[in-house]
Amino acid sequence: MIPRGGRIFHTHGWTAGTRVYDFFMRLFRAATFFAAVFPLAAAIQEPVKTEQGQVTGVDGSVAGVRVYEGIPFAAPPVGDLRWRAPKAPASWTGVRAADHFGSTCVQRRRGGFSGAEDCLYLNVYTAAKSGNEHHPVMVWIHGGALVSGAGSIYDGNLLASKGVVVVTVNYRLGIFGFFAHPELTKESDRNSSGNYGLLDQIAALEWVKKNIAAFGGDPKRVTIFGQSAGSWSVNYLTATPLAHGLFERAIGESGAEFDPARSRADMEKAGVKIQESMKANSVADLRGKPAEEIAKVPFQTAANVDGWLLPTDVYTIYANAKQNDVPTIAGSNNDEGTMFTRNVNAEGFKSQAERQYGAEAADFLKVYPFSSDQEAYDAAAHAMRDRTFGWEMRTWARMQSKTGKSKIYMYYFDHVPPPPQRVKGAYHGAEIAYVFGNLLVAPYATPPGTPAWTDYDHKLADTMSTYWVNFATTGDPNGKNVPKWPAFKAAKSEMLMDFGDKIAVGPVPNRPALDFLDTYFEKQRQSPSAER
Repeated sequence: MIPRGGRIFHTHGWTAGTRVYDFFMRLFRAATFFAAVFPLAAAIQEPVKTEQGQVTGVDGSVAGVRVYEGIPFAAPPVGDLRWRAPKAPASWTGVRAADHFGSTCVQRRRGGFSGAEDCLYLNVYTAAKSGNEHHPVMVWIHGGALVSGAGSIYDGNLLASKGVVVVTVNYRLGIFGFFAHPELTKESDRNSSGNYGLLDQIAALEWVKKNIAAFGGDPKRVTIFGQSAGSWSVNYLTATPLAHGLFERAIGESGAEFDPARSRADMEKAGVKIQESMKANSVADLRGKPAEEIAKVPFQTAANVDGWLLPTDVYTIYANAKQNDVPTIAGSNNDEGTMFTRNVNAEGFKSQAERQYGAEAADFLKVYPFSSDQEAYDAAAHAMRDRTFGWEMRTWARMQSKTGKSKIYMYYFDHVPPPPQRVKGAYHGAEIAYVFGNLLVAPYATPPGTPAWTDYDHKLADTMSTYWVNFATTGDPNGKNVPKWPAFKAAKSEMLMDFGDKIAVGPVPNRPALDFLDTYFEKQRQSPSAER
C-alpha cells in the first residue's frame, strides 16, 4: 500500500511502435501548508453507509475535505476469479476504517514487480457536509498504457475543494487485465475474454451510481476523466453499451482508440502461445500459478473487439452513432512525443518512415521534412505526437460532432512548465497538475519540487481546473470569470481552446499532418489485415 505521507503522479505512454515507457511525477502533499492557512471546516457526518457496510475516512490535505481510502468495489480477482469479470465485494459488519490506500494492481517495475492481485479499490474525496448534498462527481481513470499506475497516486483534494466529489479507481493491468484465451471465451456466458481491466472500470462506475450519494455526490451527474491510457479507457467507455447510463459526461486527455483495433481472435492466439510457453495444460493450470510467475511473461497489452464489451471497433461505433452520446472534452499536448523519442538521426528516421508507411512514405516525409539529424529528431517527435495523440483526439472531436447530439469541446495544451525539467516542452502528462489545480506537483523537476512556478502558472491551473469542474457540473466548461470556450465543429475552421502562454481560442494545429493521417488510417481500415 502507498503511505499517506507522499504520493507519486504516474503516467505511461507508448512509442510509435511499443507501449513500454513510463515516467514518474512526484507530489509533495500540502497538508501542513493548508492546515496552517485555513481553519478546518465541518465534514460529512460519519460513519458513511455504503451497500457493503459503513466506512469512516480521514481529513484531507485541504480544509473541509474528507478522504475515504481503499474502499473495495469488487471482490479480489484471485484464484478462480483471475481472468473473470469482476464480482460484487463482500459485505462487512461494524465500521471499516477507510484510512489507507489499497494495494496497486500487479505491474512491472524496474528490477521487478509491485502490487497485488487483490487491488480493486477506489478512493473518495468529498467536501460535502452531509449526504443530502448533491455535488457533481468526477471519476478519474489513471494512465499507464494499461500496464501500470494506480488511482491512489493522484490527489483529488483541491478539485474536491472546488465543489465536486472526486473518485480515483484501480483496475487490473497487463496480462491480468487483458489476457484472452479460447477457454476463457468458452467459459464466459458472453462468448468473450480479455478486457477485464475495462470491466473493472465499469464495476467501479456501478459502485459510484449505487453509493456516491452517501458521500454527498450526485449519481446523476457523473463525469469520467482520464489521461493517456486513462483517456483510452474513457474513449472505450463512451463506446461500450455496457457503460450506458453510468456517466453523463466524459473528458479525455491525450488518448483515444480510433485506429484499427485488435480482434478477440488475435488476442486468443496470443493467449494460447503464452499457455504453451508456460508449459501449462489449461487455463486452470495458469490460474494455479503465482502472480509473480504470470507477471514475468511478455505480453502485448491491448483491449480487443470481443463482440460484447466492444461490439465492433470504436471508429465504427462512432460512425454508426452508437456511442454513449454525452458532452465531452478531448485534447492533447504540443510536445507529447519528446518523452518517447530516442536517438533519432536523419537516415534512421527516413528508413523508419519507409518501413512504416510504405507507398505513403513520400507523402509522410512532405509533412515532416528535415535536413539534419536535429531536424529529423524533431520531426520524429512531432510524428509520434500527431499519430498517437493529435490525430486520435481530433478524430474523437470530429466523430462526436458529426454523429452525436451532445457537444464536444477540444483543447490543445502548449504551455511549457517552468524549469528545471527533464522533459522538453509541453510534454505528455504536463497538463495533469493544472487540471487537478495543484502546482505542488513538480513533474520532471530536477530536483523534485523546485520549478519556478509563476503567477501565470497558478492562473492557468485555476482556470483549467475551473473549466473541468464547470463541465462536470453542467456539461459545459463555460462559466463566470473564464474565457468563452466554443464547442468544436467539424468544418474548415475547426476551433479549440489553446492553453498556452495565454488562454485563447484558435484553430486545430498541425492540420496538414493530421490530414495525411486521416488518409493513411482510412486505408488501414479498408485492409482486412488491419491491426494497430
